[in-house]
Amino acid sequence: MFRVESDFLIERLTPDRALAEPVYKQMARRMREMVAQGMVPPGQSLPAERLLAQRLNISRSTVRRFFEELRRSNELVTAGRSGAAVAKPLSPAVPRERLRSLTRAVRENGVEPSTRVIDRALICDRTIASMLEAPSTTRFLKLTRLRLGDGAPLARETLWCNLSLAPDLEDWSGEGSAYDHIQHVCGVRLLEAEQTIEAVLSSLLEREAFELDAPQPCLLFKRRTRAVSGQIVEYSETVFRGDAFVYRLRMG
Repeated sequence: MFRVESDFLIERLTPDRALAEPVYKQMARRMREMVAQGMVPPGQSLPAERLLAQRLNISRSTVRRFFEELRRSNELVTAGRSGAAVAKPLSPAVPRERLRSLTRAVRENGVEPSTRVIDRALICDRTIASMLEAPSTTRFLKLTRLRLGDGAPLARETLWCNLSLAPDLEDWSGEGSAYDHIQHVCGVRLLEAEQTIEAVLSSLLEREAFELDAPQPCLLFKRRTRAVSGQIVEYSETVFRGDAFVYRLRMG
C-alpha cells in the first residue's frame, strides 16, 4: 500500500487565512477531500501535533481540534507511537445521492421544468459570506426564482452564487439550471453538496407564489454546493409545496 510524505500532507493542509471558516475545520475538510479522492490511503500516519503546529504556524490547540474533529466521526484512529492515522472507510450511515439540479430532477420525473425570475441583484452580505466560508467583501449574485413543473408552481427558491469563484454568473439571467451554468459556462467543476430538509409552514411570500388561500405545510431545503477546490460556490434555500413533492430513498 502506498504512503505519502509529511511535506505533501502539510502543504495541502495549509489553511487559507482569508476564509471565515475556522482553521481546524478547513484542515478537516481538506483531509476528507484527500481521502475521498484517493490521494491519502487508509492507515496513513499524520504528522505529529508539534510538527503540524510549527510548519503551519498555528497553535497546538488548533491542531488538537483538527484531530478531534476527525476522531469524532471515526475518520482518524490512534496509531501507537505514530500518533494518529487515517481510519479504514466505513459504510456511510446516510445514503449518498448523485449531485443533480432541480431542473434535471423534475425532467427525470416526466415533467417539463421552467423558471420564473422574481428578483435578481448583485450584493455583498456578511452573513451569507460567513455561511459560504468566504471573505466578508465577497460579491454574490442573489436570485429569487419560482420553479415550475408543466407550468404549475413547485417551489420558491432563493440562491446566492459566489462571483469570486464564478464571475461569469454576473451576466446570467437566472433562467434554467444554476448547476449547468456554473459548470458549462463558468467552467467550475462541482464536487458535492450538503443539504438539510425541514418541515415549515408557507410564509406570505410562498402563499402568494403558490396561489394558496391559507398556510400549508411545505418542505424547506437548504443546500451548500462545493467545487472540486473545496470552496462553496452556491448556497440555496428552496421551499417546496408539501402537496407537490415526494422524497424517495432506497435503503439496503
